[in-house]
Amino acid sequence: QVQLVESGGGLVQAGGSLRLSCTASGSTFINHLMGWHRQAPGNQRELVATISSGGTTNYADSVKGRFTISRDNAKNTVYLQMNGLKPEDTAVYYCNARRFSRDTWGQGTQVTVSL
Repeated sequence: QVQLVESGGGLVQAGGSLRLSCTASGSTFINHLMGWHRQAPGNQRELVATISSGGTTNYADSVKGRFTISRDNAKNTVYLQMNGLKPEDTAVYYCNARRFSRDTWGQGTQVTVSL
């Protein structure tokens, strides 16, 4: 089974930037649809962005123009570059891998954006 480990979260001021990383192991990374989801306290988990094996991207309207998802298949890693961060971006961010309708999740990394 694929294993996912996120890193790069932290505390930043509104308007700042962070780059999240998710490294996969244990399966065939290139064949997976990769994505980032987030969950704030009291809210359900929501989709942030996805990227296919061919590089096709998808973004939630709330982050479009501010966040960029990318992948480096040679390094088995997917990234989420987050610019212009807002307090409402505060959440635990989870890496996701999907293949044949099977989802695998990382443990999550906390992103906190202060005023």
